[in-house]
Amino acid sequence: MNFEKIEIAYELILENIQLIENQLKTNIYDALIEQNALYLKGDPTDKTLLANNKKLQELKLSPEEWRRAYQFIFIKAAQTEPLQANHQFTPDTVGFVILFLLEALTSTQKLDVLEIGSGTGNLAQTLINNSNKELNYMGIEVDDLLIDLSASIADVVDANVSFVHEDAVRPQLIKESDIIISDLPIGYYPNDVIVSRYQVAASGEHTYAHHLLMEQSLKYLKKDGSAIFLAPNNLLTSPQSRDLKAWLKDYADIVAMVTLPDELFGNPTSAKSIFVLRKQSEQTPETFVYPLTDLQNRDVLIDFMENFKKWASDYILS
Repeated sequence: MNFEKIEIAYELILENIQLIENQLKTNIYDALIEQNALYLKGDPTDKTLLANNKKLQELKLSPEEWRRAYQFIFIKAAQTEPLQANHQFTPDTVGFVILFLLEALTSTQKLDVLEIGSGTGNLAQTLINNSNKELNYMGIEVDDLLIDLSASIADVVDANVSFVHEDAVRPQLIKESDIIISDLPIGYYPNDVIVSRYQVAASGEHTYAHHLLMEQSLKYLKKDGSAIFLAPNNLLTSPQSRDLKAWLKDYADIVAMVTLPDELFGNPTSAKSIFVLRKQSEQTPETFVYPLTDLQNRDVLIDFMENFKKWASDYILS
């Protein structure tokens, strides 16, 4: 990966976005979508846009270099037009932990992967660009802006991914997947009529969206598949946890839980852990629990990876 090229690409994309913002009187995110379209179809009327896009093409960026350049754009955009908390991209360090888990939990080379709440597509690109396996990826996202951003970036990168613009809490006609992943959005789901069909439905108040998405996700999971969720630390102790645990008792097992450093999330109350769920089977595996205290410490990461691989070999892949 060439960091000098990434920096040049970032500056070219940013200049074009700022020009488009001024010309169209729009926001930075819509300007990025427009920039991606102009990059692909060419022939903008503005000579600066045309020249910058030509320079971008000449850089011949790899998919991972593109991802890093876009990531810097989103960081820059957040300084003036921040996305809401549920729309922020998953930190890279966590993305690579999820990638490790995905590969350690599976033995086949080809995998169907479904992401619930695919956001800007950053996690999708992290997995596709860096996985040693062949991933057939599909992302579901309800937000109009995010789905346009992720699809336009995927077109530029020429990524073999697909996105579906739907509310994942509503029933979908989707084939079962080997792996389901989600950086679960936190909050209440407003439509109690739809929620009434769920086992995790709360009584007397709106239900947590992340509980609903966990139940819904497992409907799309293959019998021996794994669901990898980034969820609040208090998942099993929150006010609505009784409903979630009742559903888990009947339907699924939490087979692994990896806690993450609080500082990753800025505010400790926003901290999340990784939960791995599987559909219930005749033999319940021993639960893997690991406090991943430092994602920058090589020794900590090696110890975590070695322990997880041994556990997966003993209880999941055997």
